[in-house]
Amino acid sequence: MAGDERARLIRAATYASTSVALVLVVAKLVAWALTGSVSLLSSLVDSSLDLLASAITWLAVRHAMTPADREHRFGHGKAEALSALAQAGFILASTVGLVLAGIERLMMPHPIVREEIGIAVSLLSIALTAGLALFQRHVVRRTGSVAVTADALHYRSDLLVNVAVVVVLFVTARFGMVWLDGAAAIAIALYLLLGVRAIIGQALDVLMDRELPATDRRRIEAIVRAHPAARDMHGLRTRSSGTTRFIELHVAFDPDLPLAVAHRHGDEIEAAIKVSFADAEVLLHHDPYGIEVPERDPT
Repeated sequence: MAGDERARLIRAATYASTSVALVLVVAKLVAWALTGSVSLLSSLVDSSLDLLASAITWLAVRHAMTPADREHRFGHGKAEALSALAQAGFILASTVGLVLAGIERLMMPHPIVREEIGIAVSLLSIALTAGLALFQRHVVRRTGSVAVTADALHYRSDLLVNVAVVVVLFVTARFGMVWLDGAAAIAIALYLLLGVRAIIGQALDVLMDRELPATDRRRIEAIVRAHPAARDMHGLRTRSSGTTRFIELHVAFDPDLPLAVAHRHGDEIEAAIKVSFADAEVLLHHDPYGIEVPERDPT
């Protein structure tokens, strides 16, 4: 995918998530004020954090797409991973408040009023969040953005949270099980914790320069070895930053080849790699075949 198209999709995903979060915060705030449901309050808190997280994601993506400069030769792509870690922090903070609110409601339960308002708002949330989740899934599949991935994980959990709120409000209204409101708030908070590990893990992979998946590395090796002039390869090192993948490798050529010819072959291999890895930065070192070169790659 071209860089401009990739940037357009990622920006569209951040605009969509921020807009949806803003609409849901206003709607849930009104519904909570009218119903007094603590499970609806938990959903409101989650949507409020979503709004803040989506705004930070928008800023991070905007910064990550800033071209490389003299002080940041490898670009600003890791800003996406930093925003993902910020989202994880928001989730952790929200779960503490939700658990405390749930415990308080379990100890002092009271009836929920005007349940139909809370159900209507939750159904609206389900519709908007489902549409957003589908769009974010499309963007992640096309771009691999870490920030949008974290945002998408957030909203997928919201989808289940809103379903749970509808069930709680309906059951409470029909059967008078007022304790279920507090129990649902605690269950929702604990569920939110499940997404934190995945978000933190993916963000740390980018910040710690984790290698690309083994399938990608094997594909790079196959591309190199398919070139008739490549006698051997070693020292493959890869990492990702934002939507850019960095690929470094050593390729051995016949030592009798003129430097200009070897350089041309290297350019051909780099071009072939970039066909399979859009927007990749490829650094290829030319080595003479048969001469031992110190190996820096621990594998």
